[in-house]
Amino acid sequence: MSAAYSRRSPEVLLSPDSYTSSVDSLSAIVPATDAPATLGECVEAIRTATATPEELIVVDAPEGVGPAAARNIGARRATGDLIVFVDADVVVHEDAFERIRGAFLADPALTAVFGSYDDNPGAAGLVSEFRNLLHHHVHQSAPGLATTFWAGLGAVRRDPFLAVGGFDEQSFPRPSIEDIELGMRLRDCGGRIVLDPLLQGKHLKRWTLGGMIRTDFAARGAPWVDLLLSRRSDSTALNLGWRHRMTAAASLGLLLAASRRKPPLSLALLVSILMLNHSFYRMLLRSRGPTLAAAALPLHVVHHLVGLAAIPEGMRRYLRRGSK
Repeated sequence: MSAAYSRRSPEVLLSPDSYTSSVDSLSAIVPATDAPATLGECVEAIRTATATPEELIVVDAPEGVGPAAARNIGARRATGDLIVFVDADVVVHEDAFERIRGAFLADPALTAVFGSYDDNPGAAGLVSEFRNLLHHHVHQSAPGLATTFWAGLGAVRRDPFLAVGGFDEQSFPRPSIEDIELGMRLRDCGGRIVLDPLLQGKHLKRWTLGGMIRTDFAARGAPWVDLLLSRRSDSTALNLGWRHRMTAAASLGLLLAASRRKPPLSLALLVSILMLNHSFYRMLLRSRGPTLAAAALPLHVVHHLVGLAAIPEGMRRYLRRGSK
């Protein structure tokens, strides 16, 4: 299966009328790739949560097996009505499974729901706090109907998940945007997906600057451009929104203005970035104080510049595949 790059109409149409009304049985799946040191905390939080899942499947994947394949292995073993994916570096909040059950009971047509990292990341350090809080803010700012999915903490009805073929493990053998692509396919087939910002977990991942750049370029930016080109899509979901695009343009302008030693223009572009992202910086000021908020600005610029740099690489990947 290589659904990520298929331009055909969906072969499967998901009908809410066929969904079972029962959501009594939950299967939590944790892809334990690369022997994560955080796995114990993740599993303990699942086991001690309220309304805990009836089934917990930890996929101890062999070397070379990515999270997309590991999640598919778990889903094929699962027996629950709902499959709840939890990354091995996420500690779910105590009420996470109550919220998931409640969401599907309240909306019989719901296909999938996903949440957000909380605003109290487990890893200390400037880059870790910035990156985790940025993800938190992006998801907190986009509640309601969604066009993608997130497998860090997300639930999907088992039958629709299997009907569309699960995660595309062939196109995404390593950690990438396999959950985003899955969400797009579910939507193509008529699925209803909701982002619940109150469905949260603590992220334990420790980020480095190099790791952030590699992830934003190779694991997310370039594959996302390739995916959008393949689908002939102009998505504005989550961090593809117009505010994010304008921030990326301002970041590029700032780089050019600084390289040409134009302080007034540089200052104006810095102010524009702050204004475009005022809610994010207000959150940083409120939760972390002025020092982190100020230090986050250059990281924010780097994040967007890397995203822009990934565009030609994504186009190259798309054209290379098309020529085969």
